[in-house]
Amino acid sequence: MDMAEQTVVAAAPANVARGRLLVGLDIVEKLFVLSLFALMAWRVYQSVGSGGSWLNYLQLSAEALAVGLILLRRRASELSLIPMDWALAVGATAAPLLVRPLAHTAPLVPIGICAGLMLTGLLFQVLAKLTLRFSFGMAPANRGLKVTGPYRVVRHPIYAAYLIGQVGFFLLNPSIWNAAVYGVGLGLQIFRIAAEERVLAHDAGFAGFRAATPYRLIPGVY
Repeated sequence: MDMAEQTVVAAAPANVARGRLLVGLDIVEKLFVLSLFALMAWRVYQSVGSGGSWLNYLQLSAEALAVGLILLRRRASELSLIPMDWALAVGATAAPLLVRPLAHTAPLVPIGICAGLMLTGLLFQVLAKLTLRFSFGMAPANRGLKVTGPYRVVRHPIYAAYLIGQVGFFLLNPSIWNAAVYGVGLGLQIFRIAAEERVLAHDAGFAGFRAATPYRLIPGVY
């Protein structure tokens, strides 16, 4: 057996172990997101049943779309296994699902504004996810670079859509808890974006995409 053959034989168990790890992480990620979504769905159902606004179902629909795409997504060509990247992804995904709809608290602005923001966020999110389709996931990965549609406006239009809808939800359900949850979630999301772009930078087309779409989340700001 020559040196090349020995290298292939030695690499085989490592590749099998890595494959099993990726499958295991994929299953754990899906179960985690599904569990948190179930918790949020129960809270929204209880709130609306106790007199809360039915508009809370708009934000629940937005989160349901994200969960559905995670469950149906395709395998990544490159997936980060850095623990901190996963911690950021978990935190940024979990935070918005921990908000609490309020049954007997007046919104901070007219309810029409809340509804408009939540609908805008939901529609923009649908447009971005229809563009991304089954390339959507939680942890930093490369499932195919997308550069068309809303990706011409910002490099992370789904996260931008989340932000719009979350502002509407918070204005409808103002509380210290919800402000803290969304504040932490936004901070984690910014670090998550940096981690995702570190992985995407290995794609030959990313430099051109970054030049054509200079802003990550908010046009003219970030």
